[in-house]
Formats: sequence, structure tokens, C-alpha cells
Amino acid sequence: MNTPPRHLAITLQPPNNQMLQNLCGPLDENIRQIEASFNVAIARRGQHCQIRGDQAAAQLAAKALHHFYELASEPLLLDTLQLGLIEIANNPGDSVLPHSGLLTKKTDLHGRTQNQVAYLQNIQSHDITFGIGPAGTGKTYLAVASAIDAFERDQVNRIILTRPAVEAGERLGFLPGDLSQKIDPYLRPLYDALFDLMGAEKVGRLVERQHIEIAPLAYMRGRTLNHAFIILDEAQNTTPEQMKMFLTRIGIGAKAVITGDITQIDLLRGQKSGLIEAQRILKDVRGLAFTEFDASDVVRHPLVARIVKAYEKHDAAIA
Repeated sequence: MNTPPRHLAITLQPPNNQMLQNLCGPLDENIRQIEASFNVAIARRGQHCQIRGDQAAAQLAAKALHHFYELASEPLLLDTLQLGLIEIANNPGDSVLPHSGLLTKKTDLHGRTQNQVAYLQNIQSHDITFGIGPAGTGKTYLAVASAIDAFERDQVNRIILTRPAVEAGERLGFLPGDLSQKIDPYLRPLYDALFDLMGAEKVGRLVERQHIEIAPLAYMRGRTLNHAFIILDEAQNTTPEQMKMFLTRIGIGAKAVITGDITQIDLLRGQKSGLIEAQRILKDVRGLAFTEFDASDVVRHPLVARIVKAYEKHDAAIA
């Protein structure tokens, strides 16, 4: 039996027309975002709001209205609104998620969900950390942020970002340019995270000085990576041999983060994923940490979380 919708009345204090205007946004767009996030309806008259919907959802919407009203001395940025909604939805209690204190260009960067907070803590306290989960959960972004923080604090001498190599023969042969130009598009997500967290100009200088290296996984073979922060991205597309090769590259004073989404494996049919095998083999190895994300951890456009949940529901139905 469905619980009938309820009405929750709140009053935003102190009264301030400019703050109300900033809270609501152009044509009440911010209010519509809050309604869509919690599946409620909000009727507002001045500083008085009536929230109609499921009781738990209405309480979250009320929390969001109070939270954003406190920030509304200036117009609310879309990023502030959407990230704040994700954090409120995934932290329904009154507790505040701890800030990471990472040294990056984004001064307010922190875990927006409990799993993201645990992931950052695991990276800090373990030499090898696995982050496994769907797209948009911050696996790569937070790993890159942690790498930059370690570099800025002189805990490591360089940052190495790698992904499973796409064949440089048939699959890339049609692309113009040399090998570096051919593989760059496949490494672009790593560049994007670096540019966002450090700035393009600084990244360019550090790449030129070889303090930052971005390369296909095949380039790691035969190396010993000392005093480096190494990130293996898209690890679901490694073979078991490649995964073992990567994990045995890690040298003295190094830290590694391995990220991947085991629902998006692009290996040939019948080929085993090195990430899935590593998850099974290494789960009880002391000194390693595994953080598993799900749709509730998606920190992208609010629709992305709903899309991931819809696919998860579909996959469960046909399993």
C-alpha cells in the first residue's frame, strides 16, 4: 500500500528578497531541480514553502531548501546546486561529510557520498587502492586529485596515469599523426581531470619536465616505478597478465590506484578481465583496499544516476 503524499511546511529565515531570488533562480529553475531530485512538489509564497511528497523525500527537500538558502547571498552556481543535491541525497542525516583537504585547484573538493569519503581515506592509508563502480562515481577524478595532492606535498616525485593500450595497428592505423597523436584521444579523460584540478598551463609544464606522464599500459612493461603516484584507469579492460604486470611495477615509495567499471568490459568475448580476477585473488591481501561504488555515488548530471539505476534494474530483471 502506497503512503499518501504529505505536506511539510517550512519558513526560510531570515526574510530576504534577494536571497529568495537567488535561491529560486531564473524562472524558479533551482526549485525545479530540487523537486526533480527528491520527487516532490514545492509551492512557495514569499519565504513560506509547502513541500508535497513522500515524508522522507519531503524532509530531504526541506533540508536542501534551508541549505541553499544559507548560500544564497550570491546567485547559486549550477555546480553548487547539483553537487549539493547529490550530497544531501546520499547523506540524509544531519552529519557533515568531512572535507578532504586535498591540495588542488578546487578548494572545496571532497567526497560527496560515504563511499567517496571512504575511497579518499583508503587512498591516503593504503599503497594500493581499487575503485570499482559505474561511470560518474568519481573513481578517476578523486584518484587524480589525490595524486596531485601527493605531488604538491612532495610525497611523490611524479604522477603516472595509464590506461590499457589500444592496439596501435589496425584499430588506430586510420588515424593521422604519430603514435602519441593516435593514442591521445584514448587518454583524454585523464587530461581533462588534470586540467580541471591543476590548470592546463601547469599540467603542460609538468608534462614537459616529465613530472607527469600519461601513457598506455603497454609502456609500463619492464619498468620499476619508485616514488610515483600511479593510476591505472579503465582497468576492466586489462587482461589478467596485464594486471599482474602492472601491480608488480610498483616500487619503493610508490602509491597506486586502480579504477574500473566491470559492467563495461570491452575485451574480446571469452577473454577474462584482469580487474575481476584481481578483485577475486587479492581481496584478502593485507595492505590493499577495495572501494565499491554504485548508482547512489554518481556525481554527474542528476539524470546520470537515474540512468545507471534504470540499467541496473533492467540487468537484474533479465539475470
